[in-house]
Amino acid sequence: MPSAEAVPVPGASPETAVPVAEVNAAVARLLEESFTPLWVRGEISNWKPHRSGHRWFSLRDEDHQISCVMWKSDVARLPAEPEDGMAVAAFGSLGLWEKRGDFRLVVRRLEAEGEGLWRLAFERIQRKLAEEGLLDPSRKLPIPRVPRTVGIVTSRSGAALRDVVSVIRRRAPWTRILVSDCRVQGDGAAEEIRTALGRLVEEGSSDVILLTRGGGSIEDLWAFNDEDLARAIAASPIPIVSGVGHEIDFTIADLVADLRAPTPSAAAEAVTEEESVLRSRLQGLEAALVKGLRDRIRGDSDRTRRAHRALQDAWRRAADARRSRLAILAGRLEGLSPLGAMERGFAVPLNSSGSVLRSAADFTPGMRFDLRLIDGVVQAESIEVTESAR
Repeated sequence: MPSAEAVPVPGASPETAVPVAEVNAAVARLLEESFTPLWVRGEISNWKPHRSGHRWFSLRDEDHQISCVMWKSDVARLPAEPEDGMAVAAFGSLGLWEKRGDFRLVVRRLEAEGEGLWRLAFERIQRKLAEEGLLDPSRKLPIPRVPRTVGIVTSRSGAALRDVVSVIRRRAPWTRILVSDCRVQGDGAAEEIRTALGRLVEEGSSDVILLTRGGGSIEDLWAFNDEDLARAIAASPIPIVSGVGHEIDFTIADLVADLRAPTPSAAAEAVTEEESVLRSRLQGLEAALVKGLRDRIRGDSDRTRRAHRALQDAWRRAADARRSRLAILAGRLEGLSPLGAMERGFAVPLNSSGSVLRSAADFTPGMRFDLRLIDGVVQAESIEVTESAR
């Protein structure tokens, strides 16, 4: 019986040496089959963006490190890129880059301790908007006290809408409500919120807009921290009230909105007044109006009396001035009048026809004439006429 030939064992001799590619491929398969995806804790080191959009970095502790890569599609889901030295937990698969034989962790998710990355992203956006003046209180619009129409940007299926509508109907049932539906959480939610807000702004009939959703984690609320949404809120010509999450939750939308309410229900209360409050305010306005009219009438009466006295004084002063002027003119006329001269002892000679004899040439010797005095007439006769030299 013939003896069996021994089967060569790959890699057992120089003649059966295994190519590098096969070794690396075998190791890669072994790693993939032996380890399910896992979380690895460490500190970020040498975080490097690549022009492809991927990120290369290391996770390290006191004495060890592991090379990591995060593909572009996974990087896009990060709220912010981590900083070197940040403590994180990375979720991914162990593998081998076969071309170079590099052992690495292919990271799919990255979370910092607590709210590290989310808080870092929040602070970066807040700082940027503050530098541009979008958080300045002076640019905020006043909120109408009694709006006729309230626009609401939220999900039609959410509890927040039910709470807001219930408050408005209870406090101000005459208010018209317009709902612009959108998703308020998850991928693409920020864009939907911006679109829903844009619809109400373009429609233009809302006196105020409520931007609301219920509570949740910082990740759940992240759509309301979107930078583009913040700019849309700041650019709105209609005042916006933000009521996102619970009282302890703060979003970028809260900071940019014209008013921040701690809850959706509080946002609804901020733009409505109860009927009893409005009635009381109207009564106060009525009383103030009546008082104002009375004061106005009283003031007008006082002004009329003062004007009448001033007119009388003006007439008296004008009359006194006229009397003084007339007295002066009368004195001047009296000085020119013959009667005035007669009172001072002068007489006026008159011929038989009553004409005044003004010069010696009007007289002849033996001529009879009348001499008019202040209290009578004296008949006279000229004896001799002598003309004086001029």
